Amino acid sequence: MNKIIKMVKMVFAAAGLLFVAACSSQKSPSSSEGSSSVETLPPNSPQYKPAFVGQTRITSVKTGTAYSTKVITRALEKPWSLAALPDGRFLVTEKEGSLRIVNTNGTVSNKITGVPTVDAGGQGGLLGVALDPDYANNRMIYFVFSEPVTGGNHAAVAKARLTNDETAIENVTVIYRVTPTYKGRLHNGGKLAFNKDGHLFVSTGERSDMATRPLAQDNATSLGKIVLITKTGQAVTDPLMLPKPNDRPEIFSSGHRNPLGIAIHPTTGDLWEAEMGPRGGDEINIIRRGKNYGWPVITYGIEYSGQTIGQGLTQKDGYEQPLYYWDPSISPGGIAFYTGTAIPEWQHNLFVASLSGKHIIRLALNGNKVTGEERLLASENQRFRDVCMGKDGKLYAITDDGRMYSLGKE
Repeated sequence: MNKIIKMVKMVFAAAGLLFVAACSSQKSPSSSEGSSSVETLPPNSPQYKPAFVGQTRITSVKTGTAYSTKVITRALEKPWSLAALPDGRFLVTEKEGSLRIVNTNGTVSNKITGVPTVDAGGQGGLLGVALDPDYANNRMIYFVFSEPVTGGNHAAVAKARLTNDETAIENVTVIYRVTPTYKGRLHNGGKLAFNKDGHLFVSTGERSDMATRPLAQDNATSLGKIVLITKTGQAVTDPLMLPKPNDRPEIFSSGHRNPLGIAIHPTTGDLWEAEMGPRGGDEINIIRRGKNYGWPVITYGIEYSGQTIGQGLTQKDGYEQPLYYWDPSISPGGIAFYTGTAIPEWQHNLFVASLSGKHIIRLALNGNKVTGEERLLASENQRFRDVCMGKDGKLYAITDDGRMYSLGKE
């Protein structure tokens, strides 16, 4: 009798295992997962370990819903940033100092006149662009440019009105200048995003050089920061978190290297940021007021020479950990959340333009946690500079060699 009972238990145990295995192998009908990361190259810094599981080299995912990609145009000249106009076209900045309007059918406008002189050397030029939340009524645009001045250059934020005939911008007014001015060619930051209150986030770089790098930790300067200003350039402060006496009041967060992507989460309203690390250590962060994101005190990257940065720390009390990081580098540019409905598994995923990686990254999210990574358009061999949601529910991306792509369902 005991033998019979034992055999019955074994049968039920085996059936239970089969049931669990069957359930665990089920996948969403719209997506599939791999068992390993999409990154196959070894890290530059194998000695650096993530602070938590899933902070880097997350499991790969693959889009299951059929979608198409298309080259809209190849006629742009070093495009840098794009913003969707209310009618579905795009306002595009070109690094050398031009604005253009691009239709989704591939039509590219003539250069829009009225843009101030830019210093386009190195990584400078005409950079980020954003539309006023009330653009449909006031036709106001905001943009960042490298302003040449005595002693060097700095990133400047300007506003202007796009004329009714769309041939020029008028009443150009600089509302904010990043200080100090520096004679350099690198790390301007330069992205813009309006929050739900109609105030403007601006990302700034620390200008890269050893002379300026420490200023990312100096709140008496606006280098290596995210700042929050009004549409006239005034600091937006929180009465519960007033700045220290010598701090610039517009500083929202500090400790940034070269933040080339910022975007507002469509449901939480949080500010997300993509930041270029050195050799490794590219980051995705959720930006909170008053927080310090570590550069150059902590980093998951190393110098381009291979030397350790600072004390070689990846964690330290008082400094924020990235939500996600890459090693080796993918060189993140602009970012955008997918807010369309045609591709369900993309809903509220974060898309990251990758320059040296030459692809677009899709980060699958569960709340504030990265759950998977996919790399799109890698076969195009393009340096993707920026990505943006279109009014038609598709994603649009621009590349350094002048292309604009669409990604979505027809």
